[in-house]
Amino acid sequence: MFGYGFYYDPTYILLIIGFALTLFASFGVKATFSKYNDVYNMRGLTAAQAARQILDRNGLTNVRIEHVSGNLSDHFDPRANVVRLSDSTYQSTSVGAIGVAAHECGHAVQYAVGYAPIRIRNAIVPVVNIGNTLSMPLFFIGLILSLEPLALFGALLFGLVLVFQLITLPVEFNASSRAIRILDEYDMLGDDELRGAKKVLKAAAMTYVAGTAATALQFLRLLLILNRRNDRR
Repeated sequence: MFGYGFYYDPTYILLIIGFALTLFASFGVKATFSKYNDVYNMRGLTAAQAARQILDRNGLTNVRIEHVSGNLSDHFDPRANVVRLSDSTYQSTSVGAIGVAAHECGHAVQYAVGYAPIRIRNAIVPVVNIGNTLSMPLFFIGLILSLEPLALFGALLFGLVLVFQLITLPVEFNASSRAIRILDEYDMLGDDELRGAKKVLKAAAMTYVAGTAATALQFLRLLLILNRRNDRR
């Protein structure tokens, strides 16, 4: 199909590797959270209470905390200025839940202090959304019509998604390091509890690493397909 063996495309192995990485990382974070979701902090703090203390001690009394449905659907919404904690987190007193809540508060602190990578990430979101929507249609239309410049443009638009994910990595790692530092400095978790929270956040960070690697492999695949098409001309 399309004149370059599309039905038997060896570059599919890159997609398989990317899928395996994301699946492995997803399994890892779920297993780690499940383990430390059964370890309760000795102070009896719920994740919502811990989040409120973290925000208040950082002068973010204006940031609200809301309960949302879902499992590990926790996030900070800078537009609404609210930390949203999921069913698995909000009322839980587990070490895992408090680690997750602290991480989301870490994002709120990033916004408050003007952390550069998160500003850059937010600035490119509109362009990335366009790239994410149009990249693959343009790429395949370019292949079908033998318009290599159009296909290349589609591939480069997809590259914007990779750039976005690369910028997201330091944002996520920094939020986790802030979370652990705050939990330690405020003595909200004991030493063993803190180690558990670190493991949960490390496993969560690996999902972003795996996602970025999968996107990089997909981007490489698009370039290889284009290169092979050019070689056969």
